[in-house]
Amino acid sequence: MDNIFQGITAFQDKVFPGQQAMYQRLVRDGQQPKALIIACADSRVSPEHITQAGPGELFVCRNAGNIVPPFSQATGGVSSAIEYAIVALGVRDVVVCGHSDCGAMKGLMNPEALSAMPNVAAWLRHSHAAERIVCEAYPEGMDPKSRHRALALENVLVQLSNLRTHPSVAAGLAKGQLRLHGWFFEIETGVLLACDGESGRFLPIDEAEAIPVAQASAVRVAAPEYSAARIAAE
Repeated sequence: MDNIFQGITAFQDKVFPGQQAMYQRLVRDGQQPKALIIACADSRVSPEHITQAGPGELFVCRNAGNIVPPFSQATGGVSSAIEYAIVALGVRDVVVCGHSDCGAMKGLMNPEALSAMPNVAAWLRHSHAAERIVCEAYPEGMDPKSRHRALALENVLVQLSNLRTHPSVAAGLAKGQLRLHGWFFEIETGVLLACDGESGRFLPIDEAEAIPVAQASAVRVAAPEYSAARIAAE
């Protein structure tokens, strides 16, 4: 806590005075974040630090395992953050960001380690699909490190699937007003991988190339003859 207190003092005395106008503008004009990032609560993984984003640029929701529970009528912090970001703030990009050496994924691999943490065990049920994918679709005999990495990557894709069950997300995708991204941050190398929706592979983000997108923005409706876009065009 001493270090935290010193940081607060340094912010108030040295940082805030030079940024006061920015903070006042954020209060006056409100927040206009560019994206919603759902990331792990792991203290080593900071979306703002990784993206070098400033105050007001990202709407961030963090939890153990970067999990997105499927939509239900039960209220929850993740569901509320998704709904608010899309409906109230008009966010057009949603990112699920996993990472290497994830403790939540280690818990999935070793459920006995969660015997004293029943709430964590219950929370991780939203990642069981990823665990089954790795158990049944990957080769037997993988070394623990490779298995852990595969699980963490599959978990990002599972959470993207859960994300699509949320009404605000489903509507945004149908209207072509939303893009979904799956990221994976390698703590040990600083490399950020992004899911390419066409191939399902995670590719390194290269400054010279466009960032791969898990699901691009495009109007998708089952009955195009009745779509609002077509009616408006006519």
